[in-house]
Amino acid sequence: MTGAEIHAAQAAGALTWLHEAAAARAKAGLSRTLTPRAPRSTVLDLASNDYLGLSADPRVLAAAVAAVREWGAGATGSRLVTGTTELHAELETALADLVGVPSALVFSSGFMANLAAVAALGGPDCLVVSDAGNHASLVDGCRLSRSPVAVTPHGDLAAADRALGGRVVPRALVVIDAIGSADGMLLPLAAWHALARRHGALLVVDDAHGLGVRGNGAGSVAEAGLAGEDDVVLTLTLSKALGSQGGAVLGAPAVIRHLVETARSFIFDTGLNPAAAGAALAAVRILAADMAAPAGSGLADSVLARAADLAAAAGVPATDSAVVPVLIGAAAQAHALSVALLERGFRVGCFRPPSVPVGTARLRLTARSTLTAADLERFRTALASTRAVAVGGSAPEEGQRA
Repeated sequence: MTGAEIHAAQAAGALTWLHEAAAARAKAGLSRTLTPRAPRSTVLDLASNDYLGLSADPRVLAAAVAAVREWGAGATGSRLVTGTTELHAELETALADLVGVPSALVFSSGFMANLAAVAALGGPDCLVVSDAGNHASLVDGCRLSRSPVAVTPHGDLAAADRALGGRVVPRALVVIDAIGSADGMLLPLAAWHALARRHGALLVVDDAHGLGVRGNGAGSVAEAGLAGEDDVVLTLTLSKALGSQGGAVLGAPAVIRHLVETARSFIFDTGLNPAAAGAALAAVRILAADMAAPAGSGLADSVLARAADLAAAAGVPATDSAVVPVLIGAAAQAHALSVALLERGFRVGCFRPPSVPVGTARLRLTARSTLTAADLERFRTALASTRAVAVGGSAPEEGQRA
């Protein structure tokens, strides 16, 4: 064997574990591929998080274009150097006003916002009580915080109470998703806040799926009457109901000041690009104006009504949000069903481990305020016939939720 052949064999050997891991994922039905979509398609989208249909709203698009012309394509640096424009400051004020919180700080993504909120507010002297259903960004924030972490069963207030009662460090942080990204269900936020306050803990609430959907659009925290509470820290994404890109942390001025000065995912990350900031600002203004509409006629009411209709079409119980899960069980069957539906003209989400626990793979459907009765009837028919072939006709048990 020549020297070159030896070097090539050594290089290939360094990747052996990657090939083995890929084979194991394939065997378990967990392989993932990127599927680029075209700008326009006849496929009915029941997978995106564009709950209010604002990502293609002409007003939002015009604002994005105007921001690029005014500020350029990029933020040009981190927020503490050159990446904070007047546009960013205007967006932060508008977000805070929309949800009724004193201060806001915008990040390049919702993931970065969650990393900042948990990692910067935690620390070795702070117990973090993290709900087992939390999004991966919150989980990673816990890991980066260097805090002692207690992971409690999803929605289990009693378990969280026990964890807080047994803490041996001076501070505590309770971290929850207001609405589960995989199950669409809303936690009782007032009860979680009362628990955190009783133990002198900060409550961090990720309301990514509540903004624009709950509380007449102001979100789950506002709906629960907790907006503006000093011991509540709110995180949001700008990429779901607002149809743009980015994330934000909102809370008391002292919280925002601490993040500006200590959060690594803020200090060392390039600021949100102007197009996304401009689009998000336009979407916030649209939502704020819509919230003044008569009760029952606004965007938030519309998307919840369409979500209930979508759940009925899928033959599953309604949830508390735009997210509608259809539990399948086996990962391979869930994936096969999603592929079959795409071939029939319906794009649906497919959540498999590690996004959900083993044995609970599901279709994750999402409603938009723009769905029509005809859309939903076509989907109902397609799902019934496709499911019978892909997963042997199995149906969820009465009252079953993912």
